[in-house]
Amino acid sequence: MNSTPSLHRTDLAQLIVNRIVQEKDRIKIQYEVSKNQIGYFFIDDLLPPEITEYVNSQFPSKDAMVLKKSIRENKYIGVQMNQYARILEELIYAFQDERVVNIIKDICNIDDLQPDVNLYAGGLSSMKHAQFLNPHLDNSHDKERNRWRVLNLLFYVTPNWLDSNGGHLELWPEGLKQDQTTLYSRFNRLIVMATHDKSWHSVNPVVADASRNCVSNYYFSSTSLSNSDKFHVTTFRGRPHQKLRNQILKLDSFLRMNLRKLFKKGVIENPHVYKTDKE
Repeated sequence: MNSTPSLHRTDLAQLIVNRIVQEKDRIKIQYEVSKNQIGYFFIDDLLPPEITEYVNSQFPSKDAMVLKKSIRENKYIGVQMNQYARILEELIYAFQDERVVNIIKDICNIDDLQPDVNLYAGGLSSMKHAQFLNPHLDNSHDKERNRWRVLNLLFYVTPNWLDSNGGHLELWPEGLKQDQTTLYSRFNRLIVMATHDKSWHSVNPVVADASRNCVSNYYFSSTSLSNSDKFHVTTFRGRPHQKLRNQILKLDSFLRMNLRKLFKKGVIENPHVYKTDKE
């Protein structure tokens, strides 16, 4: 890696900004055209490929991550960044650099946009063969229920990931009874999508004997993107052909939502939060 720029978060943030500037006009139009349903944009070749390949090579083993496996989802996550290779934390917090936040704020025309130092539901994710994420709405708020979750940033880092491999982000802009839009999780691609009460999205099953790795962040705001949005827990549904699973997940969401009405911050503390040594 001696031939690459510094891998400190400030330098990585500048590389991200430089690349976004090159594509700013295109991705601003892409977001504007889509924002009345589920706003999104994507940009390829975000970082020099040797840096992204290095990031992928430093992903923790599955044994060092947490397996989340249920009828809702099946994936590995990592959020305790101080337990992993330094580059992973540097990259995650590069996306929280003020320069990156400000340019995305301008692209998406969101006046109040704030990153999340706690990485609430952010961090690392890895999905191997047969793993998936069912259609769902993200939790509407941050850890303290003070801010609205408004943007999801997904940076895919697995080299040579084929479109035929699966493990791709799916948006359901017309709801779960209509066709989805597939955004391929290609190497070195950043996808930014809006999160609100209509942002149904999923990840289709990985069909390759390989792991699709992703670095993710959420941005928050004091106001929601949708006038109709209200507080909601992460809400899962079945795919169109999963009739029984859909009914089970409806009940699951109903019960969890009612628990949150009684216990504002949940019955147990959400473990998907980065706790640093200072906490």
